[in-house]
Amino acid sequence: MKKSIFVSVAAAASVFFGSHAFSQQQNSPATGRSSFFGIVVDADTKEPLSGASVWNPADKTGAITDLGGNFKLNGESMAELTFSFVGYQTQRISVSPNTSVTIELKSETVFIRSANVIGDVAIHRKTPVAVSTITPEIIQERLGTQEFPEVLKTTPGIYATKQGGGYGDARVNLRGFEAANTAVMVNGVPVNDMEWGGVYWSNWAGLSDVTRSMQVQRGLGASKVAAPSVGGSINILTKTTDAVLGGSASYALGNNGYNKIGFSVSSGLTKKGWAITLLGSKTWGDGYILGTEFEGYSWFANVSYKINDRHTLALTGFGAPQWHNQRYSGDKLLIGEYEQFREKYRYNSSFGQDYNGIRHNAYYNYYHKPQISLNHYWDIDEKSSLSTVLYTSIGRGGGYSGRGNNSSDLYGTSGGKITTKYRTADNYFDFGALMADNAANPNGSQAVIASSTNDHNWYGLLSTYTHKFNIGEKHTIDFYTGLDGRYYEGIHQAYIMDLLGGEFFIDPYRSNTNYRSADRNTFEYKNEKLKEGDLVYRDNTCYVAQEGVFAQAEYDFAGKINAFVAASIANQTYWRVGRFYYDNERSDIANRLGFTVKGGVNYNINKFFNVFGNIGYISRNPFSSGGIFLSNTTSNGMNPNPQNEKIFSKELGANFKSHYLIANLNLYHTNWNDKTTVRAIDASNPDKGVVNLTGVNATHQGIELEVLFMPFKALELKGMVSLGDWRWKDVAEGYAYNKDGFPVDANGNLVNDAGSANHAKVILNMNNAHVGNAAQFTAAIGASYAFFGGALKIGTDVMYYGKNYSYYTMPTGTFNQEVNVYEPWRIPDAWVVDAFARYTFNIGRFKATLNANVNNLFNEIYIADANDGSDHTANTATVLYGFGRTMSIGLKIHF
Repeated sequence: MKKSIFVSVAAAASVFFGSHAFSQQQNSPATGRSSFFGIVVDADTKEPLSGASVWNPADKTGAITDLGGNFKLNGESMAELTFSFVGYQTQRISVSPNTSVTIELKSETVFIRSANVIGDVAIHRKTPVAVSTITPEIIQERLGTQEFPEVLKTTPGIYATKQGGGYGDARVNLRGFEAANTAVMVNGVPVNDMEWGGVYWSNWAGLSDVTRSMQVQRGLGASKVAAPSVGGSINILTKTTDAVLGGSASYALGNNGYNKIGFSVSSGLTKKGWAITLLGSKTWGDGYILGTEFEGYSWFANVSYKINDRHTLALTGFGAPQWHNQRYSGDKLLIGEYEQFREKYRYNSSFGQDYNGIRHNAYYNYYHKPQISLNHYWDIDEKSSLSTVLYTSIGRGGGYSGRGNNSSDLYGTSGGKITTKYRTADNYFDFGALMADNAANPNGSQAVIASSTNDHNWYGLLSTYTHKFNIGEKHTIDFYTGLDGRYYEGIHQAYIMDLLGGEFFIDPYRSNTNYRSADRNTFEYKNEKLKEGDLVYRDNTCYVAQEGVFAQAEYDFAGKINAFVAASIANQTYWRVGRFYYDNERSDIANRLGFTVKGGVNYNINKFFNVFGNIGYISRNPFSSGGIFLSNTTSNGMNPNPQNEKIFSKELGANFKSHYLIANLNLYHTNWNDKTTVRAIDASNPDKGVVNLTGVNATHQGIELEVLFMPFKALELKGMVSLGDWRWKDVAEGYAYNKDGFPVDANGNLVNDAGSANHAKVILNMNNAHVGNAAQFTAAIGASYAFFGGALKIGTDVMYYGKNYSYYTMPTGTFNQEVNVYEPWRIPDAWVVDAFARYTFNIGRFKATLNANVNNLFNEIYIADANDGSDHTANTATVLYGFGRTMSIGLKIHF
């Protein structure tokens, strides 16, 4: 019923407003006066700017550009018009009446051309990929207290959730592919972890303050470098340096003690060619989920220097140091369990207090991962340029987890129900009772909290040479080629942070290995009484080095036909040094070669319609963690048969763009074969070893529609529908290995040869089961209206999540017989409504903006994340609910 209502309302609105727009266009009364008209575009990309302001101070009349960037303004004679747009420098230009003009607005930031080249920005009606662009205005209007990636949730193919609900703990799936298979790039620099491909958004929370443009490029995307863009890429371009002297100050507050203060200052571009921009903010609060207090900072600095007309340098650094208490995303509960708690869906099963009333939480995260880059842009001549960036990322931090013989006592849940061994009468975790047991145990603490640190040092070089070939009067070819070099070392250790009442701790992992030199393998070493700050569980460094080259040619025929072909090849080298289970021993070295080949064509049928298609093949190197190494934490043991993942993708699209309507339609089909898959034999007991699966294949296909409609300048209607069909397929097989990487039989005993008859084997019939962990049917409809000439803007977004299957693990505990992978439980469909308002006004001579947001306006109760249960129904599924109603209000003053 809700679906039919949604469709009917959307259809009626389209008919009504479409008719209104038509009549408005056809019946405008003739004035007999002259007119100023033309188009306003971005000076760098030549993309039309919708919503730009045009003002004639002589007779105090104005206009707003339509979706095609067009404007029309009545006038008497030659006039000096003012053109302005958010994020661009205001220009005053003398315009003659009755003559079409093209106005190119320059960005408020300078030296951005290099970022556009490196950042692989897709251009409408030119780049043949499916793309959605998020502007700073959208981020400012709609983000509120949400996590940064949630601003993408009205984008086709995107499913974003908060997971456990802690600060920065959000995740994003794109076309059903998880973070490891979605490339995230900041200023063209890849940020996906080089060991396992994931992205922790808490490390990038500060991007919401400095983003200049964010593009979601679905499918193959426009990236030239070798990136893990199986589902697509999220390309973020930050500010560079503001072109004018000035700054801003801001403050926001929201529910559950949310506070944020920020500032920005810029010197503007000086006569000597220097420019400096600084930005900083602090965010803190109690957290919506019980016991998830947080404190985060963000900083940004850019120093740019225009050496001469051909050379510019820009040094950019930004980071977001933070700490936050967490609700472990694995602490999902059965659906009925939440009703017994006072906090209901905000309940955190691992939050509690000790016997002194001091709060404790078993899960805590702290990290700082700044990115620093030095860009050099060289205009070699009118046809050639070289853009080079040297970058580094130095990450420091980690997260808490339990260690010890009874570390499971720190779990907040078991089987979807709260653990009861240490639980107070009001259902909080009783750390005091656990601490008393540790204190009384003559063998020391049996459960402690350790900090698993994941420090890294990452260095890279990305250099792109560009040359334009003019072939005849109407034909041009832009040729790009370059280098992509990366070096990464990840240092993984764990330190005791809290003995939880005991006097000492004996680490069971010290005796839990066959690897150790004789001088360390002593009774004293195994039974050493450890204190807080001592090393436990792991101590190793993983290395990944990459050398890559890429090339791309883009053909343009008179702006009518655009085509590209691209190829990249990258060699990755992997090794590991173990210090806990080894005596500083280095593993063997593995090398893997991967490549990408892709191409596409865009055809502009007329000024309204264009169609495009692309096709490509990716042979992607396996990840270090779970691909090259079987047990990256405890062993140097290597996968005897690592496979490159093989991705074949194709896509067709059609776009329509007029003065009032933009509509983008695309169809995609992606085959994903030999997905890197190493899974624990028993997820609850990692000591049992792993299964190395091959032949894990999937098909992701679907259709996406995105529409923006402005029947008149004050009203904006938008909508999207994304319908996917994502399924596992074929039969996967794999062999079992112990935690040290040796082949074992079904009873865990060592066997002589991998792949021999007695080597334990898993056979999984993937059974065409749906891929879980993301809604396969999403839709959104939004509306906003600008009052008082745009000073006040009010809007709402309605999101729909359907066909959402719960996450499930491969059943890898049964050997030597075929096991079916069954269809997971389907999460109930959900509707969520958000609302926002923005008011712009003056405080004296300063411009001010007031923003207000209400997310989940009607306090909808819905399940956002779920794990499949034993019978694949709601009875055994464990879940996390989405947030209820949250609110925020913020003020920003520009000076």
